[in-house]
Amino acid sequence: MTKSKKQLVGITELCDLPELEIKELHVRVDSGAKTSSLHVDNLQEFKKGKELWISFDIHPDYHNVEKIVRRKAKAKAIRTIKSSNATKEHRYVIDTLIKLGDDEWTIELTLTDRSGMTYLMLLGREAMAGRLLIDPELEYVLSDSVSEDNKKQKA
Repeated sequence: MTKSKKQLVGITELCDLPELEIKELHVRVDSGAKTSSLHVDNLQEFKKGKELWISFDIHPDYHNVEKIVRRKAKAKAIRTIKSSNATKEHRYVIDTLIKLGDDEWTIELTLTDRSGMTYLMLLGREAMAGRLLIDPELEYVLSDSVSEDNKKQKA
């Protein structure tokens, strides 16, 4: 995909996070959010040599929150993020590969508790810049595997 050709997406899509071994994660595409975030639980720091790493639990199945997988990633940073309700929170930041439709690229992802939110992942502006155009009337534009009935249920 060339930089001048942007991919059309809806407000919800399915994505893969290959480096975290997550497939078909329902993601909310949100141009109002600067950073992307992923819901995780049980965050733990550890060192690999001189590098800071984190391990965490993820619920990869939107329909089965009982399913939990443990993952780990190198921490890129710890940042203060202002949430939608204006509270400030310190979050770990990781770089990870995202696959959306036929395209894949590396994004920054903050790890946080999104348990009160509908979607476990939020795709923010920084991750979309130069790549995506959002049509707010559409959902699952890139997802052949989501049935028409399932698309309507998400609306």
